[in-house]
Order: sequence, then C-alpha cells, then structure tokens
Amino acid sequence: MCISPASFLLEVLLFSSVIALASAQGSTKWLTLSGEKPLVIARGGFSGMFPDSSSFAYSVALITSGSDVVVWCDVQLTKEGTGICAPLPTLENSTNIASVFPTKQSTYIVNGVSMKGYFSIDFTLKDLENIYLTQGISSRSNLFDGNALPIITVQDVPMQFQDVNTPGLWLNIQHDGFFRQHNLSMTNFVISTSRRVSISYISSPEMNFLRVIGRQLNVKKTKLIFRFLEKDSREPSTNQTYGSLLSNLPFIKRFASGILVPKAFIWPVSADNYLSQATSVVLDAHNNGLEVFASDFVNDLPLSYNYSYDPIAETLQYIDNHNFSVDGLLTDFPITQSAAIDCFAQLGKNSSAQVKLLVISHYGASGDYPSCTDVAYQNAILDGADVIDCPIQMSKDAVPFCFPSINLMEGSTIAQSSFRNRTDSIPELISGNAIFSFSLTWSEIQTLTPQISNPLPKYQLYRNPAARNVGKFVSLSDFLTLAKSSSSLSGILLQIENAAYLAENQGVSVIDKVLEALSDTGISNQTTLKVMIQSTNSSVLKKIKGGGNYELVYEVDETIGDAANSTVEDIKGFAHSVVVSKSSVLPVTALYLTNTTIKTVSKLQAFNLPVYVQLFRNEFVSQAWDFFSDATVEINSFVMGSNINGVITDFPKTAAAYKRNKCLGSGNITLAYMTPVQPGSLLQLIPTNALPPALAPLSVLEDSDVNEPPLPSVSAKAPSPSSGSTTTSSITAPNGDSQPKFYVPVFISGLLVLASLFLSL
Repeated sequence: MCISPASFLLEVLLFSSVIALASAQGSTKWLTLSGEKPLVIARGGFSGMFPDSSSFAYSVALITSGSDVVVWCDVQLTKEGTGICAPLPTLENSTNIASVFPTKQSTYIVNGVSMKGYFSIDFTLKDLENIYLTQGISSRSNLFDGNALPIITVQDVPMQFQDVNTPGLWLNIQHDGFFRQHNLSMTNFVISTSRRVSISYISSPEMNFLRVIGRQLNVKKTKLIFRFLEKDSREPSTNQTYGSLLSNLPFIKRFASGILVPKAFIWPVSADNYLSQATSVVLDAHNNGLEVFASDFVNDLPLSYNYSYDPIAETLQYIDNHNFSVDGLLTDFPITQSAAIDCFAQLGKNSSAQVKLLVISHYGASGDYPSCTDVAYQNAILDGADVIDCPIQMSKDAVPFCFPSINLMEGSTIAQSSFRNRTDSIPELISGNAIFSFSLTWSEIQTLTPQISNPLPKYQLYRNPAARNVGKFVSLSDFLTLAKSSSSLSGILLQIENAAYLAENQGVSVIDKVLEALSDTGISNQTTLKVMIQSTNSSVLKKIKGGGNYELVYEVDETIGDAANSTVEDIKGFAHSVVVSKSSVLPVTALYLTNTTIKTVSKLQAFNLPVYVQLFRNEFVSQAWDFFSDATVEINSFVMGSNINGVITDFPKTAAAYKRNKCLGSGNITLAYMTPVQPGSLLQLIPTNALPPALAPLSVLEDSDVNEPPLPSVSAKAPSPSSGSTTTSSITAPNGDSQPKFYVPVFISGLLVLASLFLSL
C-alpha cells in the first residue's frame, strides 16, 4: 500500500549519507548496558508532526534523525490477519474510517475493558484501501491529513527505505490476547513476517507472547523487550501488577533482553511538576543484564519545570546524568533525541563556542525567574549569557532601575499592595490604567514583590511557580556592579524608552542618569565589558552618539521585509547594530514558515550593521510548526539559515548550550540536526484546499520610519494627573505578557521531494 518512487529514495539516500557522518563522531564510552550510544526509536515515525505511521512520518524520521534510528510500528491485524501499523486496535482516532464506514462500529472487550470503535479486525486490507491516515492528537496540526496518506502494512515500512541506509524496525505487539480471542494469531504473523523482513526489536506488555515468540525467533537477531504499563495495571499472563513485576527483574531476564518503561518510572515527577529523586530502575536492570528503554518523549506537552521547556535538556537527564544512561528513547520527535545524543551529550560546561553568536538575555533569565530581579540576572550569567540586559525605568526620586515595563503592574504584585491606589491613565505611554514607575520612590519600589512572567497563560503553560515571587529589583547601579564583577560576561545592554515623555513631564533626563551611572561605576572607562545602549527612538541614540565608547543599538519596532538603502544609511549614522523581530527575518502564516523573500538581515549586514533578533522563548506554542516544538531547532534555523548575529531570549541557557554543541564544529560537514530548512517547505506538503491564507506583503523600512525630531529639553516636573486615578476595586493585575508572535525557520529540503511525490498521487 506504500509507494516509493526512485526519486524519493534518491533524496533519502543523499540525506542518509550526511547523517551517517553524524553517527561516526567520536567513540565516547556511554553508561548504557553495552557502552554504546543510546538508541532513538521513532514512534510511528515522526508522529509529532505527521499522521502516526504514515509514509510522511517514517520518511521524515529518517531524514532528520541519526543513521541508526529505529522506526516503531504498533501492529494491528486486519480481518484476514494482515499486519498494519496503527497506534490502536480502533482506527477512528488515526484515520478517516468513520466517514467512509459510518455504520461499522463494534464493541469488544479489550484487556477486560469494553471498547467501542472501528476495530481493525472488522475490515479486510481491501476495505482499508480507501481509508487514509489522519493526525490523532488534536493539539497537533491536521493540515497534512488531506494528502490521503494510506495505511501502511508492516512489510511496507522497510520497503520505503530499500537500497538506502535502512533503519531498524521495532514491532510493538500491544494486544496479542485480544487478537487471539478473535482467532487471529499475532505469533503466526510475526514469524511469517520475520522471514521476509528484518525485525530488530519486538516489544509487548504480555509475557506469554514474548515467551512463545522467543522459542521461534532468533533472539540474537531480534531482541525481545518487555513493556511495562502503568504500575497499577495487571499483566494478563500472571495477573500481577506491573509495579510488582518491576521488583522481579531476574524473572523478566528469562524471556526478554530489555524492558521498556514510561520515563516517569526513572525520573518521577511530583504533583506540582518538579523532578523527584531518580529511581534505581536503570541501574537495577543493568545489573541484571537488561537494557532499559524509556518511553513518552514528546516536545509538545508541558515538561517538568526543571527542564525550562527545553526537550533537549529533558533528554540529557536520561542519558548524560553521570550515574546512568538509558539504552534507548521512544519519541514522537526523533530529531530532538538524535541531536541530544550526537551534539549535546557529554558536553562540558567549559567547552568552547562553535559558532559566533551573541546570547543576550531578555530581562535576565526571565523564563525561570521574575524579570529584572537579582536572581534573574545571576542565573542568566550562570546559564551562559554573553550579555545581560536592563530595561531602564525611572523612580519618583529619579533613581534609574531595571524593570520590564514603565507599568509596575507588569512584573510585580503591586496591584495587591498598599500602593494599588496610585493608578494613572497616560494614553501616550500605555493604553488603560497603570501604576507608573515614577509614581513611587526607589525605596518604595524596593519593597515590591516580584512576579514571574507567564506570557502564554491561555495555553496553561506557566513558568517555574516555585520561583514565582523570588528575588529583588535592582537599581541600575546595582546591575552595573553585578555585571562588572562577572568574569564570563562580554557585555551589558541598557534599554532606554520614553525619554521624551520623562524629560517633558517628569523633569528628568534618563540619558543623563544612565551616563552618570556608567561613569560612577567606572564601566564607561573600561574596555573589557562592552556597553550596548538600545532604543526604538533614533533621537535617543543620536543624543548619546559620541558621548562614550558604546555600541548603540537601534530597535525596529515593526515587522519589515526590507529597508531602503537611504534608510539603512541613516541608521548607520546613529547606530552600530540593529534589533529586529523574528517575523522580520522568517515570517510565518498560521504558524507555518512562508517562502516570502526577506532581505532584512542581508540588507543591514551589507552596511556592516550586526543584526540581533528577538524574542526567543522555549515554550513550544511560541514556535512555528517547522521547528518541531524544539527551541534548539528554532535557534539553529535563524543562526545557520539566516546568519543572524545574536539572539535575545528569555532562556539564555538553551541558546548558550546551542552555540557550544559539537555538531556545529564539523567543518564543512553539515549534520542533519544542524541543517536549516527551506522556508515554506512544510507549506508545500499541505494540500491546496487546506493552505492557510497568504501572508500580506511586509513593509519596507523607510526614512520616515526612522527620522525623529531631537529630544525636548528637560522641563520642570509637571503635577501628576488626577483624573486618571482609579479605585482599588477597578484594578486588575495583568496575567503576563501578551501572546507572542510566532515566527519560524528552516526545515529539510527533502520535504520538497515528499511534496512533489505525494501531492501527485
């Protein structure tokens, strides 16, 4: 049922030859049972992106993963005993069968539980010829469903890769007892298939099946793996719970060479979503000669807060913790585990950077701690940030301090404090009511309780609640002192906004206060720590230009696709570098990268203006589908695909690890995980009738967008407006930053071949 044209095989062959080079890196000893590197098992192929067990999913798993990836097939049997790959014995959640056979539902007992649905045993292979696969998880994109991807037989899976670096095949037999009740023999099917297809692994949660099949297969060629279900569930052969069987590993060794366990069996996660102490499962199994494979690795579900929404970090916890390593990982996103193993594992903290990239914090390590607090900055330094940033606000008594907004409600619990009645309405600064920084003295601001940012609350994705209110706010002087004492930082970034308003209405020159602090701390007279001053206002940078050895950074606060030469010349006259949004580099439509030609980076760099890009976040919903819900894939796409000079990120640890990963130091060899994808490649796999709307043309930055009148002179402080004051009951604390724009880059060009192949069927 699977078509494998020669052109597609050739493309896969090309990518396989590249990937093989990745696998050849080094011969480091691992803490696996064999001492070899862990196995990556692609569950249903690349099922995190494409319909489970589809030709798209299997092909892309091979293209984007290591050469020794194993592809997983959940085996179900049809009415005549043909083995097909489908995640469940009922097909309605993974296919369109309900629309083709609306009246053919059945109810059966499966492992003691009554189930209703469209069971594979009620349909012949011919019945399923007109059934196509669909995405079974509602939170994932369903736009690939219209490609009419057929159900694949077990024999079809390796046939897709014949004459290529063929991946191993893992058959999971989850319901042998159910099929036996309906006079279908999974044992006979597996034995028959093994004569025609090379099977690397067979797993099952049923002991009797493994015992029987083990007497008829060459277990040196095909490894048998006992799969553990939830601890309270009962294994049908013995009626013992899987939890109790976990304490009898010598018994399991009699009929299996390894065990497959949920990842929580190894690193339990508490009810509040933090890691608990690791169990001894891996070490106990290894002591009994059993390999350990961990399941349930996905990128698009909330991870433990310990991982900061970074799936690479989660994978490393299982393979690079200095005590043990699992022998394999079962994943819906095999590119992540492949990259973790080949590029990030066994990477020392002092390993050198492999790419020239400036990692700039966004309010410190604000992905894990309250923005602009001492702990956020201290951890940004520990995480490997090159530059830490301070968005400067002014207090009532003209003390400059670091805070994410001129509105104190956006980063503190002031709305629940005794200062909650100090609200004003100043439309030229903020829409709606706010408590402005200049409404409190610095001593009053120091009493405020910080509050961590949760920019994506509608997705119920929250940041490190254990540190929700930790730390204290710092003055600019304190910030500079901290930065000066660090031996690892290469620079600081000071952001100046609202200078005109503060001069005219608050009687204070924020620029003078910043320059004064730089002078008082001695930073203006040193050369080891680069000082960057950023603003969206050209008038601010023009006033500072020539006043010190500073890198002046112009922030473009609109989405652009290009800039007029004369405009870039103007910017060059008052700035040394530029900050743009991700969408000005790699625009998206409906969370897919477009193939729109964008000249932003190349144009600015042609005038010797480095380009820093914002804002990078680890939460998977902040990324386009093209990035596979992996923050590292996103960063790599901008760096290797668009040649940007720096990233501004809430999670500097992820970006700092990226720039040190081993796969960037491969000379002229571009490894699969570090290959930027072509913008628009995923869109080409979506049927025409399901395509999202085209992106409107992006604007070109013109002279009028940049040129501004000079800053006004400092005036006597005007009285605070009173008409905007509100009562306590009308104040509502903000729930975090607004939903970020989603931008994305890069994918593997092999998908273009997939598009031409399957869209022509």
